[in-house]
Amino acid sequence: MPRSPSKSAKSSKSAKPAKSSDAIELGQRLKYVRDLFGFSQRELGAKAGLTHGTISFIEAGKISPAVGTLRKILDSFPMTLAEFFAIDPSSEPQVFFGNDELVEVGGGGVSLKQVGRNLKGRPLQILYEHYPVGAETASEPYSHDGEEGGVVVKGHIEITVGNQTRRLGAGEAFLFPSRVPHRFRNPGPGECVIVSVNSPPA
Repeated sequence: MPRSPSKSAKSSKSAKPAKSSDAIELGQRLKYVRDLFGFSQRELGAKAGLTHGTISFIEAGKISPAVGTLRKILDSFPMTLAEFFAIDPSSEPQVFFGNDELVEVGGGGVSLKQVGRNLKGRPLQILYEHYPVGAETASEPYSHDGEEGGVVVKGHIEITVGNQTRRLGAGEAFLFPSRVPHRFRNPGPGECVIVSVNSPPA
C-alpha cells in the first residue's frame, strides 16, 4: 500500500528552502505589510490556510513561498503582487503631518484633506473635512465598500444614511457601513468641520 506524503513533503510544494538575499528581502517586505495591517503571524497564517510557523520562516528568509502561496497570503490583506513588490520596507514611514502636508482629495466645494499620500496597503483613511454652507458630497446618496465614521468638530452637518436623516452638531458623531447609500450636506449657518475615518480607504 503506497505511503501517503509526509507533512514535510506536502509543505515543500508551497515553499522551498531559501537562503538568498531575495528571500530575505521578500520576508522583510511581508513582515512590514503584516505589521501594517495589524495581523499576528498566527492570524495571517489562519487567513491564508498556512501555519504560523510557515509565515515565520518566510519572514525570516528561511523559505521562499511559491507564487501561488504568496498570492494566497496577499489575498488576506488584500493586495496584488504588483502592489506588494512596489512597497519599500526600508523607507521610514511618515508619522507626523503638518497641515500643508495633508493631501486634498475632495471636490465640488467640499475640502477633504487626507492624512498620508500613499495609502496602498493601509487599512484606513483619515480625513479632515471642511464643508462651506450649502456644500454637499453628492446630489444623490451614493455607496461604496467599507465602513466609515467621524466626529463633528465645528458647525452642523446633515447626514442621510439609507432612510435615516439627522442633523449633527459639534461633539456628535456617526458610524455606518458605507455600502448603505449616504450623503452629507451642510445646512448652515456656518462652516462645518469633521474628522472622519474610512476603512478600507475610499
